[in-house]
Amino acid sequence: MLIPIRNLYYLLCYAWNRLPEREELLAIDSSSFHRPLELLGHVLLTGTRRLLRQGLAVGYTERTEELPELRGRLLLAPTLARNLLPQGRGLCQFDELSPDTPFNQLLLGTLHQLARSRTLPATFRHDLKQLLRRFPAAVAPLPLSAASLRAVRRLRPTGLAAFLLNVCELVYHSALPAPEASGRSRFRDFRRDEVLMARLFEQFVRNFYRLEQRRFRVASETIQWQAEAESEEALALLPAMITDTSLESPDRKIILDTKYYAAALRTRYDQQKLISPHLYQLYAYLQNQPTVPGQQLEGILLYPAAAQAVDMRYTLGGHPVRIVTVDLAQPWPQISAALLSLIS
Repeated sequence: MLIPIRNLYYLLCYAWNRLPEREELLAIDSSSFHRPLELLGHVLLTGTRRLLRQGLAVGYTERTEELPELRGRLLLAPTLARNLLPQGRGLCQFDELSPDTPFNQLLLGTLHQLARSRTLPATFRHDLKQLLRRFPAAVAPLPLSAASLRAVRRLRPTGLAAFLLNVCELVYHSALPAPEASGRSRFRDFRRDEVLMARLFEQFVRNFYRLEQRRFRVASETIQWQAEAESEEALALLPAMITDTSLESPDRKIILDTKYYAAALRTRYDQQKLISPHLYQLYAYLQNQPTVPGQQLEGILLYPAAAQAVDMRYTLGGHPVRIVTVDLAQPWPQISAALLSLIS
């Protein structure tokens, strides 16, 4: 299933907790893009321009340099090995405040990779190359890789930098191996990656409810098994039960599980059936919830509508359960209204 670009834009904004109507950065006409990579590239371009206008964040980086005066820590053994002392020089190691930070390096490396891609229009690649010239010479590009993304994420960037780091990561997941001789980067449509899209869909739904309603407290929670065993070691073997989204108020609690599947029904022996593992999982969540007096417990299985629309209601184990789809191809206001109506 391929979500239209205009709605993919909103999905990413909510998944990464940075809403378009609240940020100047994201005032982008997403309907003008034909491929997801164009949208990602434009967001990076716009966000980087904003960072450069504000001034790139600086940090202390460790440098080692041969100097005529003592600065920082003198590396005595290498200095003696090079016979620098008779020349009045020494090899020093010191910290220097510089824009050459891991995040700025990774951002520059991602922009370099996009600027070499034939997937993007020539005019856009030209804009990227113009932007690259505005980076300080002190910033060295860091190639986009799983290791470099992990290293930058460990630094816990916030705000705009955190958002752009998510964009860089999605660009990385979209990249295809390219022949070294070509030097060109090739990309695929990340909407076809079901594992990646399942994670984004889950984050989108949870953050949407966290930001767009005030009745429920929204979180992902770990449910403890209502089980007994002969030993703690045996109990520890039980699999973890972690909800995608739990919405809780004094009088209602909704366990909402998102499933990014092409259809909410499967054909078995010429009959359509609900997907049993999904239903069993939700049922287990409901049955192991501790009872809270005066609070109604409910369950929802939410699928993106692709093959067909579904809206089924049951009572399972004494709890209301709804299996429903949301059409991600319809205009965004209707998607928003459909999600809010689910919990009304």
